[in-house]
Amino acid sequence: MPIELLWLLPPWALAFVFLGRMRRCPPLPERLDERRVSVIVPARNEETRLPPLLASLRVQDHPDFEVILVDDNSSDRTAELGRAAGVTTLSLTEPEPGWIGKPHACWAGARAASGEVLVFLDADTELEPGGLRRIVATQARHGGLVSIQPYHRMRRVYERLSAGFSLIMMGGIRSFTLLGDRLEPNGAFGPCMVCSREDYFRTGGHRLVREEIIDDVALAREMALRGVPTRNFIGEGVIAFRMYPGGLRDLADGWTKNFARGAMTTDLVMLLLITAWIAGGMSAFDAFRVWPHDGWTNWTLAGGIAYGAYVLQIQWLLRRLGNFGWLTALSYPVSLLFFMAIFTRSLYRTLVCNSVDWKGRSIPVRATG
Repeated sequence: MPIELLWLLPPWALAFVFLGRMRRCPPLPERLDERRVSVIVPARNEETRLPPLLASLRVQDHPDFEVILVDDNSSDRTAELGRAAGVTTLSLTEPEPGWIGKPHACWAGARAASGEVLVFLDADTELEPGGLRRIVATQARHGGLVSIQPYHRMRRVYERLSAGFSLIMMGGIRSFTLLGDRLEPNGAFGPCMVCSREDYFRTGGHRLVREEIIDDVALAREMALRGVPTRNFIGEGVIAFRMYPGGLRDLADGWTKNFARGAMTTDLVMLLLITAWIAGGMSAFDAFRVWPHDGWTNWTLAGGIAYGAYVLQIQWLLRRLGNFGWLTALSYPVSLLFFMAIFTRSLYRTLVCNSVDWKGRSIPVRATG
């Protein structure tokens, strides 16, 4: 075995450290959870994404739940779709100073809710049959704030460029490391969050994060400081979404909004582990890339072995997170290069422009400190 593998395979092994224990929601218990549930859906200009969620909510079998759609000053038919579906629909104007859109919509929905359990769902999510009962049962079992990263369903090739972002985000949130629950999570997954009404209003809920772009990460931290821990799960078999169906620009803008600000809140050790893993993956590709010119040297042989190891590892991880497929794993350097380009763009928008654009709004980035 070439000695060069000692430079390439240790970084590869780091992914098992920070993503070695991805966990699904537990199975449904025999006893039925009869607490009243309020499903709160903040939505801005979501008329094309909302119908699958509304359709999936109609077939849920939880015995007692309401749906509250919060129309965040949309310019399309979002509110009309909600009313046609028979769900409670709140129409908001622009947020008052000191708030940004999504936290404002979530807070308004929670204040209008009557349930003992509050479930916040993004408009682009879709529940599997029985998914709502399983989400609520997971929160009943673990308590506190529970969040679930939906299974990513993709239809077009460009959507698979989210692969690098998905892996890095899942690692950075610190919920799936080999340490398990001994390491506190670093945030929550905004597309699906659930907590008790009592915990939400006792701590302050989305009022705590009213100016935060990455409100899910900030909310988990603020609630933890007030005695409400977070537990995170993957959504395979429970909830799914299609993140950015509007084209490559839609995908780039979405990840630009999220990533630089998120990286600045990731703890240093996890950031170093993830950076080393990315560097190892790109080094393996670089060594393998020069094979047509240099032939089978020790370095190209090591690169080929390491490249194959990264492909197998990435496929094993991604199949739990979405329908990425083998081609995405085989071409993983493309996803990582795209990640680095968008991350650079996000840093520029965050640190230089101090704002990001999303859904027709220019959102100021809250200064760290």
